[in-house]
Amino acid sequence: MDYLISPLTAECWPALEDLFGRAGAPNGCWCMYWRIGPRYHDRPRADNKRDLRRLAASGRPPGLLALDGELAVGWCELAPRAGLAWLTPARFPTLADDLPAWSIPCFFVRRAYRRRGVMAALIQAAVGVAAAAGAAALEAYPVDTTVPGHAGNLLPGVASAFARHGVQVIARRKPDRPVMRRQLSRPV
Repeated sequence: MDYLISPLTAECWPALEDLFGRAGAPNGCWCMYWRIGPRYHDRPRADNKRDLRRLAASGRPPGLLALDGELAVGWCELAPRAGLAWLTPARFPTLADDLPAWSIPCFFVRRAYRRRGVMAALIQAAVGVAAAAGAAALEAYPVDTTVPGHAGNLLPGVASAFARHGVQVIARRKPDRPVMRRQLSRPV
């Protein structure tokens, strides 16, 4: 299927709210988990929603929406790695470089649209957005579903979907959790 991919702006906020539902997918996160680090566990869901909404209105879209007509069917967070506090070198030692990379740490796809190419469309669009913004690389931290006993939480994405878009494994945090990167430009 062809999906329209749009940056999350204030105008698109109602579509994201509809996609995430009343509680805020996943589990009230409102995609603040990667942005605020360990403080996430101590915050009310309403604060997460408010802060993501502010980011959407800030002129620096915090991610991308996949739309089927007017209906939001998927989301991926997309941001410079430096703005995602949870991606510290202590948790991800392989990220100890100062490469100005952008990251896709998570996805959410409407249940009826899973396995219909939404994640692939979002990854493809994210490569273009990150490159246009001058990112040296695009990174992801997905689940490798080929590893027996892999994590069942696929919100970080699936490694094989990233591999189809030229994103390569550069390290592994755990056997089923690769760190993947696609070079977009030469580091300065």
